Amino acid sequence: MRGMWLLAVLLLAGCQHVAAPPPVSGEIRDLHSGQVLTAQQLLTRLAEPQRLIIGEQHDNADHHAAQLWLLQSLGKQRSQGSLLLEMLTPDQQPKVDALRQSASQPDNLPDALAWQEGWDWSLYGPIVRFALTQPYPLLAANLDNNEIRSFYRNPSVMPGERSNAQSVKTVLLEQISDSHCGLLPESQMPAMLAVQQQRDRRMAERLLDAPTPSLLLAGAWHARKDVGVPLHVVDLGATQAPAVLMLAEQGAEVTAAMADYVWYTPAMPKRDYCEEMRKQFGK
Repeated sequence: MRGMWLLAVLLLAGCQHVAAPPPVSGEIRDLHSGQVLTAQQLLTRLAEPQRLIIGEQHDNADHHAAQLWLLQSLGKQRSQGSLLLEMLTPDQQPKVDALRQSASQPDNLPDALAWQEGWDWSLYGPIVRFALTQPYPLLAANLDNNEIRSFYRNPSVMPGERSNAQSVKTVLLEQISDSHCGLLPESQMPAMLAVQQQRDRRMAERLLDAPTPSLLLAGAWHARKDVGVPLHVVDLGATQAPAVLMLAEQGAEVTAAMADYVWYTPAMPKRDYCEEMRKQFGK
């Protein structure tokens, strides 16, 4: 009897999928316990929640390589319900759906998707190409340009106790100012904040509507538990916030208030966006 029990345990262990090593190095940490995790341990934990957000630095190639590895590996752990991208807008959804039903992808896929130039296709292309071959839907999670212009012209306050907390708005306004190198006129700040939070609200709505297990890929500030999409998910009535994995460069500060897990990737040379912006503003 003992021998049969041992055989059953060994067979069960053999059925569990062990992922190939990730293409990206760096420390992975559980921010609640402080435990350092292996990539396989991270996968096991990320396979549990029904909703997951992975925050990225948009121009970091390591982050996109890690996202693709996570998407592929999680799909082998359990069935994936949907993938949502901040980089896709509602007016692109019909094009995405048509390509998913197509037997093959066109040679010029970015044109077929009306891919926006602001998102570097060399970084996002591998993720999109893979997702279009999968049985689950690839979903737009952002606002379209007309909606952005409307929210900018007519900033409005959304319902929601958590997302409307003054502490949240203060942090977001500081981030907006810093990301524009202090060059934005004070008069534009309320409109910029409204657009940021409307983007968060849209991503939260789409995440709640998406087939589960769902995965949203978005910028780090949208992903943050303390100021971003997770607050809106709860404000919309969810009993539990999504799990958050933050991809961050070594040396960045990521706390348990911001995310559940962090994957520190090697730091990249810093591009001087402020110098470029000063030239753009003529300052």
